[in-house]
Amino acid sequence: MTVSHSFLGLPDRLDDNAEPRIVIFGAGHGSTYPGKDSSGYAVAADTIRAASHADADLIEHWDFDLGGPLFDGKPVCCIDVGNVPTTMHDNAANRAGIEARTRQILASSAVPILLGGDDSVPIPFLAGFAGHGPIWILQIDAHIDWRDELHGERHGYSNPMRRASEMPHVAGIVQAGIRSVGSACVEELQAAKHYGSRIVTAREIHADGVGAALRHIPEGARVVVTLDCDGLDPGIMPGVAARAPGGLTYTQVIDLIAGLGRRAHIAGFDLVELYPPADIDGLSALTAARLVVNAIGAIVRQA
Repeated sequence: MTVSHSFLGLPDRLDDNAEPRIVIFGAGHGSTYPGKDSSGYAVAADTIRAASHADADLIEHWDFDLGGPLFDGKPVCCIDVGNVPTTMHDNAANRAGIEARTRQILASSAVPILLGGDDSVPIPFLAGFAGHGPIWILQIDAHIDWRDELHGERHGYSNPMRRASEMPHVAGIVQAGIRSVGSACVEELQAAKHYGSRIVTAREIHADGVGAALRHIPEGARVVVTLDCDGLDPGIMPGVAARAPGGLTYTQVIDLIAGLGRRAHIAGFDLVELYPPADIDGLSALTAARLVVNAIGAIVRQA
């Protein structure tokens, strides 16, 4: 059944109960910080969906980002099952709901795509891959997100990669697009390096291309991409809470996604930290929607 408010107008189930290859879902909140109003993130997933609607009738057209139509001439294999209900500050319940939906999708052998949402939702998303590892993580972000605790919370926006590093099913982490100054202190950087994280700055990618990041990922590895919208330059992605000049371009990010699909196996994808109240003329939502399209296209094209 086609869902009018879904991403690209995709159905919530396939004809003849066929098993989907990709399942999209949304989640607004993971673990929000006490006293902080994060309500703007709650509408992010549906804002991305709305931005995709202009292309809903074009999925059989030639997509020059992908080198062919979205589904590569094959039947539609992606569905959108809507949002996991989340409530700001109901942190434990939010995490449980996101992890459960991720596990449910993986149990059907589909690739989950999560539309966030604040940058704490990757923690339960990645936790849901327990039993489906080992996985590598490609983080595209301005910040390394390696704080152990902030405002009394260990599963918040500044903690995703620290928590991921503690998950037994995570084999390695590559962090691309890092730049400027954020919540990381010297201790966090040292902890990330001690773990073995491969940190690739935005300047390195500008100078040497996306291979500077992709070369750290073993060929054939199962990889989950976690894409924080502030990994892109705010000139094309202004709708974020922490703008940092010098970020990755749209072309660099889609080349990272496509290159990863050819080198390894994309096992999951999340896009987070779109903050619609800060957007300008819908530019960020449009860019985010196109990034998700590229993720779908890369997954469709991988073996």
